[in-house]
Amino acid sequence: MWTPQRLAADAIHQVLRGRSLTPTLEGVLARAPRLSASERGALWDISHGSLRHLGLLQALLARMLRKPLAEPWLEALLVAALYRMEFTQAPAYATVSQAVDACAAAGFPWAKGMVNAVLRRFQRERPALLALARSEPRGRFSYPDWWIERVRCDYPDTWQALLEAGNRRPGMALRINLRRTPPQAYLAALEAAGLTGRREGDAGVILERVLPVARLPGFAEGLVSVQDIGAQLAAPLLDLAAGQRVLDAFAAPGGKAAHILESADVELLALDSDADRLGRVGDNLQRLGLRAALRCADACALSQWWDGRGFDRVLADVPCTASGVVRRHPDIKWLRREHDLAALAAQAGGLLDALWRVVVPGGKLLLATCSVFRPENRAQVDAFVGRHTDARLVPLPGREAPEVQLLPDESHDGFYYALFERLG
Repeated sequence: MWTPQRLAADAIHQVLRGRSLTPTLEGVLARAPRLSASERGALWDISHGSLRHLGLLQALLARMLRKPLAEPWLEALLVAALYRMEFTQAPAYATVSQAVDACAAAGFPWAKGMVNAVLRRFQRERPALLALARSEPRGRFSYPDWWIERVRCDYPDTWQALLEAGNRRPGMALRINLRRTPPQAYLAALEAAGLTGRREGDAGVILERVLPVARLPGFAEGLVSVQDIGAQLAAPLLDLAAGQRVLDAFAAPGGKAAHILESADVELLALDSDADRLGRVGDNLQRLGLRAALRCADACALSQWWDGRGFDRVLADVPCTASGVVRRHPDIKWLRREHDLAALAAQAGGLLDALWRVVVPGGKLLLATCSVFRPENRAQVDAFVGRHTDARLVPLPGREAPEVQLLPDESHDGFYYALFERLG
């Protein structure tokens, strides 16, 4: 019996074993192709919501179980059921019944009584159990302890609000293709389709709820793309002009590359080291009616891809912890480890050094991350300028400062941008 709750338990179990949620859900859905649209939506919500609030849900279990469960899948099942009971309007009796049935269906009939007892106890003692679970930082904020401490160190005045913002469910952000349609025309198309959206910036729209892209008016025709409002800053901050030679050094899945081409008539090279992900860049550009040169190569290995001609603009959306996008990808909180921060910052520094070699004198490189951690952002900038005497920070277009740190809020995820100019 493939209920969304049982399938979500499978997905959560895989994430807790170290696998990313998106490919995990793709595999789960492949095993249950007959799920209805509403069941798929429930699976998505239970999986993401459970991981968004995992610290609290695990803290609840710790106070209701005498000892840790020997079978990790049962923990995932209970986490999914507790999420439904606390954060959704699903009837408690149905949640409990489905969890008990899932035990037998998954090969754990001996656990039916335990699962029933734990969930019934939560029903009876909910306020007291929640108070106990939230008495520790991990249970209150639903992040690993090291993550909480890192944010508290970087943002001593606003750390709690930042953590809480990362746990809010995001809307669906769109970028209108201004080459194809004006914003007001697309907003009218949304209204005609019964969808509500609010305008953000020059080309952005935020829908109140997430829905399949097939339901977006004009998506197949290239009128619109899905892209976070914060990510939509990259193209304008590159200071583009017609005729420039531009490199998008980490282009997959193609949102920023497409936005660059929608913004100016430039010669774009889209580079990525993953052939499958680079294929998605090509698919996105084709849907939007845009063209770029695509190369599959390691950005550090210049001999693999660089022809010796310099670039006027380079977008360096370097690898990072992705700590700014946990609203949409809550599994990141539980997959990252504290030592990843230093390792990724060092990797990004090496990539920036390599890419600086392809920037022409007078050209600009835009550092971009989807992180809120300062070792990946301002500290990276200071170290880069210290290594390169021909690099200077310059004001971002339309802004007085040479950098901007976006923190997650109701409009966007967390992003960082800094702009360097190469001295002649």
